[in-house]
Amino acid sequence: MRHGSIPGAHGRVRPLTLLGDPLLHTPCTEVTGSGPELIRLVEDLFATMYAAQGVGLAANQVGEARRVFVYDCPDDDDVRHLGHVVNPRLVEVDGVVVRGPEGCLSLPGLEAGTERYDHAVVEGFTMTGEPVRVHGTGFFARCLQHEYDHLEGRVYVDRLTGWRRRKVRRQVARAPWG
Repeated sequence: MRHGSIPGAHGRVRPLTLLGDPLLHTPCTEVTGSGPELIRLVEDLFATMYAAQGVGLAANQVGEARRVFVYDCPDDDDVRHLGHVVNPRLVEVDGVVVRGPEGCLSLPGLEAGTERYDHAVVEGFTMTGEPVRVHGTGFFARCLQHEYDHLEGRVYVDRLTGWRRRKVRRQVARAPWG
């Protein structure tokens, strides 16, 4: 028997912001205060992430330039990590740099080998103002860095160089949403 609410159960699915929208390349603003509006945003982020079958989603990916992201992501040991962070700070990245496949709900259907550290720590707050510190390893560390990048106004293709970057740019130009 499940206790408590399922994240996103009370949210609405919002349209995704796609690559090309300037909002994805604009740093997001700090969230001040908490309350029903922030709770609604977090619920909407979860609902939208689940509807799009993602593992993480940042507020600017649904048109809100605010520093909030949600996640429901496994690590490399298949341990599920579920939560959200308001006003996150990436306080630690270390370990081995791993190039792995990375996709994004704002670039539907595309992915590219992207380099990320295999350990990351994010600090911030919950929607009720409680401090939170999230440790990620493996794929979950990739997710934390990816979502944090969104709030800084970056998408994973900004980290690509050479032929990987050119290949994704060509794919974007051919994509029906591009």
